[in-house]
Amino acid sequence: MSVVLKSSAEIALMRKANLVVYDVLSHLRELVRPGITTIRLDGVARELCEKAGAKPAFLGYPSGHSGVAAFPGTICASVNQAIVHGIPDDRPLEEGDIVSIDFGCSIGGYFGDSATTVAVGEVDTKTAKLLEVTERSLYEAIKQCYPGKRLGDIGNAVQTLVEANGFGIVKEFVGHGIGSSMHEPPHVPNYGSAGTGRLLRAGMVLAIEPMVTMGNPGAKILSDGWTAVTKDGSLAAHFEHTVAITDCGPVVLSRPV
Repeated sequence: MSVVLKSSAEIALMRKANLVVYDVLSHLRELVRPGITTIRLDGVARELCEKAGAKPAFLGYPSGHSGVAAFPGTICASVNQAIVHGIPDDRPLEEGDIVSIDFGCSIGGYFGDSATTVAVGEVDTKTAKLLEVTERSLYEAIKQCYPGKRLGDIGNAVQTLVEANGFGIVKEFVGHGIGSSMHEPPHVPNYGSAGTGRLLRAGMVLAIEPMVTMGNPGAKILSDGWTAVTKDGSLAAHFEHTVAITDCGPVVLSRPV
């Protein structure tokens, strides 16, 4: 499938959407504490999105599975062993939990997408390391986003760091291209061999999102048709940025310059 290269004007529109994403996620991070519910976080995200004049990207997103309803949340809130696509609910978060918050929106027909995993209160040393390594792997991947590099360089950067630290790479879910649609070609795996895969070109915009587990990386989907969890019940972390590839190198659109 062909990859749509974005003009500088289109990338500027995507930055507007992504800065709303950044602001919403920053606000939600500050609210995460024992006792708060993910449905409350979802309501705040919806309010902030509306105030910014943006359209939520996930709310009403159609399922690819027969008989599964469209996604009901503004955010994906994935707690502990949930990897991605968790549906916000009314269970209070507890001390020692971790929660991945994934949020996307559009402005002027162009999308932004980012995710962060937040510790709820104090977590143990190994859990803190899981979060630190997963986030660091994202930035190692971003360092590969130059014209002339390849998708395999991105995946290899994530895989090398994560596995060196004894964690697992989820392979059932990958990053993606993004632009006037939330999900566009190409797929962006978090594993692979350096120097292989599609050539990176200026104008490509990628949502890079390492998903890392403390134990076995195998995943399964819960009966809600959306929530992906680790098969062995181990904790999972998820970080994501939207990155434009330019002639001058990577530009992270989902954070301020």
